[in-house]
Amino acid sequence: MGKNLNGRLLPVDSSTKYSAQVRELAITYFSKDSDPVRALDGISIDIGAGEIVGILGESGCGKSTLAGALLRLLAPNAKCKGGTILIRGRELLKLSEKELRFIRGRLISRIPQDPALALNPVMTAGSQIGEVLRAHWASNAQQRRTRVMELLQEVSFDPPEQIYSAYPHQLSGGQRQRIAIAQAIACRPALLIADEPTSKLDAALQGEIIALLSQIRQQHGTAILLISHDPALFAGFADRITVMYAGRIVEAGSSAEILGRPLHPYTQALIRLMMPPVVAGSRVRTRLPAIEGEPFDPTCFPVGCRFAPRCVERMDVCSRRYPGEFLPEPSRPVNCFKYGE
Repeated sequence: MGKNLNGRLLPVDSSTKYSAQVRELAITYFSKDSDPVRALDGISIDIGAGEIVGILGESGCGKSTLAGALLRLLAPNAKCKGGTILIRGRELLKLSEKELRFIRGRLISRIPQDPALALNPVMTAGSQIGEVLRAHWASNAQQRRTRVMELLQEVSFDPPEQIYSAYPHQLSGGQRQRIAIAQAIACRPALLIADEPTSKLDAALQGEIIALLSQIRQQHGTAILLISHDPALFAGFADRITVMYAGRIVEAGSSAEILGRPLHPYTQALIRLMMPPVVAGSRVRTRLPAIEGEPFDPTCFPVGCRFAPRCVERMDVCSRRYPGEFLPEPSRPVNCFKYGE
């Protein structure tokens, strides 16, 4: 048994080596006006305690649906068609909404993609961080203020007094993202989900935010699930990378392996996008690299490999059935017929 900050008992296995485990998770969106959308189609992933795992893929591949499922914060038309989610050994899909309120923010939290939309415009930064503490920590106003000041310093506001009293519109994009991070780590969660946390920032601020997340992991042993479409964001930061396409995982491996020696044709195409061609002279016109073909239709997946219509290495078998999981190298699962039948 473990206790949350306000003293309520939670049957949480704190001894498990995993912060989160997902098994065969399937999520489908239903609509009256269109065919069902299979956002996740049998996803399995482990996130070790204190580990940084990257989820890489194009928009629409299911990354953000996975993040929402881990928090049980999906749209009302999203239905779980199967699978399990364990957070520190506790089955998330069986919890009531009341029980989930104790989990969210305490064991698992999320950094939003756009803090300008996530933060309340009529509350000060300090008050918004304090609300998280008030929900999970039996404390008085002075204790919460002291803790908020500590959190502001932890996310590199020094001195923090001016930021504490500022409203979101008075802060820059990078400052708002730091406030969102302070909210997310206020209760020292076991798992921190960072869903495209730098997409609204310039390159310099992106580096600062990634460095801050790395510092949080080192200081508190927080596991981080970083979601991005940009492979470069994971370099030197993520321990492992899982590559998703059309609601399924197509490849997984260490960060160095995925970025340095990608095996799946889709992953190889994504890595090529990181390196635009060098233009020798001002008059030379060179096309930027792109993945061939049209993006997948999530309402009508092909029978075979879902990347086959866009793959330059496709074979006849690719259109007949979906490839199984092959291990061309130890601990390098890849779903591609290049590596087996």
